[in-house]
Amino acid sequence: MTTYAIGDVQGCHQQMLSLLAKIRGASPQSHIVFLGDLVNRGPQSLQTLKHIRALGSSVQTILGNHDLHLLASAHGIRPPQEADTLADILNCPEREDLLDWVRRRPLALWIDQHLLVHAGVLPQWTAQQTIELAHEVEAVLQGPDWVDFLREMYGNTPAQWDDALTGVERLRCIVNALTRMRFCTPEGRMDFKVSGSAEAALQGTLPWFDLAERKTQDITVVFGHWSALGLVMRPNLIGLDTGCLWGGKLTALRLEDRVLFQVGCPQYRQPDKD
Repeated sequence: MTTYAIGDVQGCHQQMLSLLAKIRGASPQSHIVFLGDLVNRGPQSLQTLKHIRALGSSVQTILGNHDLHLLASAHGIRPPQEADTLADILNCPEREDLLDWVRRRPLALWIDQHLLVHAGVLPQWTAQQTIELAHEVEAVLQGPDWVDFLREMYGNTPAQWDDALTGVERLRCIVNALTRMRFCTPEGRMDFKVSGSAEAALQGTLPWFDLAERKTQDITVVFGHWSALGLVMRPNLIGLDTGCLWGGKLTALRLEDRVLFQVGCPQYRQPDKD
């Protein structure tokens, strides 16, 4: 079956419907993977979430930072942000069913020799290790103490991976890499001070994918999250957040031959920190 990866939707429901129609026109039996950030900041978070859930086994979705923010906001762990568009989800009759569905999504997937994540992969991790570490967090989010974990999930430390990390610090480091990371030092220490383009890197940091010692250079990593980059197409790297929310495009990529499908988007938000 043909697989398509789609960048950050963030509640841009109408554009998602248009893109899905294009994909189905080309591949009626397609399998679709959303790279995270299904909701928030766009105008129709509830409709987007309900539609994707209703697609059932024909889609997979990866957890992004905004999806985790939804879970945390629902339990009073994160205060509402001015740019949030989550109230329709939090106030709807299906709230608990939707939140339960979201928390059971994976943090990374391995499909057809592609490693798919929302934000990034630490340079110390192989593809297999990335999947295994994602499973550690998924087990907690899908378990009985998941809300307790959300209370401890936020924070920028530890900023560097160590196999000896345990407990909440280990899980937090995994979450930050897979859902928030953009820049690292050459030693693999995450830096969250900057969220702009690759050229905005602070002295001593690089985009995570440009680190010379990255252990996933022998496979293709597919990611979203970083709208300021725009479309990234390299032999071993594909970035698909093309700024739908900011008036750019919503993008899908057919993994087998790298054919792109895109729809234009109105500007729902003025550029700021994504």
